[in-house]
Amino acid sequence: MQNFTYQNPTKLIFGKGQLDQLQEEVPKYGKKVLVVYGGGSIKRNGLYDNVMDILKNIGAEVFELSGVEPNPRVTTARKGIEICKSEGIEFILAVGGGSTIDCTKAIAAGAKTDADIWDVVTKKAFAADALPFGTVLTLAATGSEMNAGSVITNWETNEKHGWGSPATFPKFSILDPVNTFTVPRDQTIYGIVDMMSHALEHYFHHETNTLLQDRMVEGILNTVIETAPKLLDDLESYEHRATILYNGTMALNGMVNMGYRGDWATHNLEHAVSAVHDIPHGGGLAILFPHWMEYTIDENVGRFKQLAERVFDINPDGKSDREVGLEGIKKLREFWNSIGAPSRLADYDITEATVEEMADKTVVANPQFGNFKKLNKEDSIAIYRASL
Repeated sequence: MQNFTYQNPTKLIFGKGQLDQLQEEVPKYGKKVLVVYGGGSIKRNGLYDNVMDILKNIGAEVFELSGVEPNPRVTTARKGIEICKSEGIEFILAVGGGSTIDCTKAIAAGAKTDADIWDVVTKKAFAADALPFGTVLTLAATGSEMNAGSVITNWETNEKHGWGSPATFPKFSILDPVNTFTVPRDQTIYGIVDMMSHALEHYFHHETNTLLQDRMVEGILNTVIETAPKLLDDLESYEHRATILYNGTMALNGMVNMGYRGDWATHNLEHAVSAVHDIPHGGGLAILFPHWMEYTIDENVGRFKQLAERVFDINPDGKSDREVGLEGIKKLREFWNSIGAPSRLADYDITEATVEEMADKTVVANPQFGNFKKLNKEDSIAIYRASL
């Protein structure tokens, strides 16, 4: 385990009826509020009206930016930045899932710099400051509600990159499981895959003495595997929605990976796919992660064996460590298939024709990527072809 410093400044407000906390939290930061959201779901389920009523009651002057895409685009962030600068916005409220929050982080950072926000995303400029913002979460998936990370797509160049800054932690996040009741089945599945993928990205590393961290990651995976089928049988179960919502936050708020850095190659591989094809992030991860695992198993067979035994209950008797690890990978694939996640790039009509283009995009920032095993363009091509 490496030396580390951990600080998470986000105030997490969890549970039924917690939306009312907006009336105490928002006035701490200002009266001019930009509300950022995606499509019409928050209007259909009444959340939009509830938020607006609270903001009206506290005397906020409200501006709106709607239409944030599932893979949020830099053009949308620029619209929000322009509103913030021209209207003197003091606080931003993201109402939605990870995409809305990621876009809000870009807006918040862009509003406090003269640099173009794409230069910040591509690390040509640094976001040293950001407007304060909070979130009302409606989808269990990315963990963006309690971390500083963001992923933004540039559709003009077909690039999708992750970025972050110490300035882009939410000031607070309100997580009421009731607000996730209307999330459709497919989006619920993608969110489940996403949070499990975050846990798996953490898991594959070469640090020693991470006994507690390993158990915490395994705990998230075991809990999600136990709960997901129950939730998909009852999409309006408060108990199951709450469990999944909490796991999504814990999987990527920095708590389970203190003292080491996970791999993150699979996320890079998926970002390249969805930059070209605009597919759901969770769907892409479900396809790619088991293939990345098969490709890299010999880098540290022991990690795969441990995962197989502790999470997927693989009996090691009479088997090599590699055989146990491969059985665990198979069980992961079977679980994702059982809940309805895609398993091949062909499920999104992706063919060999764009493999080279996608592989090029995995090495835009660096000719090698991944921390558990360094990959290059040729490795990307091999994993994509195995995933077709």
